[in-house]
Amino acid sequence: MHIGIAGAGLLGRLLAFELARTGHSVEVFDPAPGPQAPGAGVYAAGWTAAGMLSPTAELESADENVFTLGLRSLALWPGIVAALGQPVELHQRGSLLVAHRGDEGAARRVVELLQHKAPAGHAPQALDAASLREIEPVIHGALQAWLLPHEGQIHSVQAMAALAHAAAAAGARFHWGLTVQRLQAGEIHTPQETRKFDCVFDVRGTGARPAPADRRPHDGFTPGVRGVRGEIFWLHAPGVRLQRPVRLLHPRHRVYIVPREGDHIVVGASEIESEDRSPVSLRSTVELLAAAHSIIPELAEARVIHSETNLRPALPDNLPRVEQGAGLVRINGLFRHGWLIAPALVEQALKDLA
Repeated sequence: MHIGIAGAGLLGRLLAFELARTGHSVEVFDPAPGPQAPGAGVYAAGWTAAGMLSPTAELESADENVFTLGLRSLALWPGIVAALGQPVELHQRGSLLVAHRGDEGAARRVVELLQHKAPAGHAPQALDAASLREIEPVIHGALQAWLLPHEGQIHSVQAMAALAHAAAAAGARFHWGLTVQRLQAGEIHTPQETRKFDCVFDVRGTGARPAPADRRPHDGFTPGVRGVRGEIFWLHAPGVRLQRPVRLLHPRHRVYIVPREGDHIVVGASEIESEDRSPVSLRSTVELLAAAHSIIPELAEARVIHSETNLRPALPDNLPRVEQGAGLVRINGLFRHGWLIAPALVEQALKDLA
C-alpha cells in the first residue's frame, strides 16, 4: 500500500518503521526541519519525556486499557529496539514509589488504589529500609517505599533518532519542513500540493488542532485535543548509581527521577494543566530539584545541563483514542502515556489495517 503519515513524532516514526520494513511505500510529513533532536521551537512531545514504561504506576489516573496496552508495549519494545540497528538504552528492572515520613496519607491512598486496580503480581510490593538500601543504596532519608516489579524505561531521545534512521533505511520518505494543512481519507494537503494515498494516518498530536482563527469542524482536525505541559531537567551526576526510575509521592505533585547512561538523571513532573510553552519556572525548578535532592542527597553536586518544556496531546478524558475508517486512521490523546503505549497502539492499528 501507499501510506501517508501526518506527524513524525513517536507514533509517526513507529508507524513509518513498521510499515516500511514490511514492504509498504511510506511518506511522512512534519513541520520539523529534520529528524534530529530539536534545539528550539515547537516540536514533538516524544522528545520531552523521561521514557518511563510504567503500566502499574499509571493506573493511578489511567484505565485498564492503558494498563493492557502498556504491558503489551513492554513485550514489544525489546524486539523493536533490537531491529533499529542503533544503540537505544532499554531496561526493565522495575520502578519504585517512595514517600517521606509525614506524607503517609497521600502515599497510602495512591498505593491502595494501585493495589485495588492492578492484577495479581503487579501490585506495589512494600519494601523495608534494609531492602530499599540493598537495591538502591543512593536513596536515603526517612522513607516508605514500594517496588513495582514489571516496569521499565527507554531512552526517548536515542529512540526517536534511531526510529527515524531505521524507517528511512527501510525506505520511508520523510518530508521535513512541511505542515499538513488538511487531510481526509486518502489525501494529505500541504501548502504545495495535495498528495493521494491508499491510507492516511493522522498522528499529529496537538498539531491536529485547528488554528485559533479556524475553529470550523472539518476532516482536517481532531476535536477536543489540548496540550498538557510537561517540564524536565537533565542532570549530570557522576557517581550517582541509581538503577531504576523513582516516583516521589507528594500530597501536591508527583516527581519522577529516571537514570540514564552517561551519568545522567532526568527529573520531571508528570503533568501541569497549562498550554504555556515558555521556559521552566522558578517554582518548578526549586520544587522538582529540591524533591529529587531530598531522597538522593548525592545529587547536591549534580550539574543542571538542560531543561525543557513541551505539551503532551490529551483528549477530554485523558485517554488515547484510535479512530479507524476507510482510508483514514487517527491516533491521538496519548497524554503522558506515549512511550508506554505507542508500540501496542501501532500494532493494533496495523492489524486492523490488514
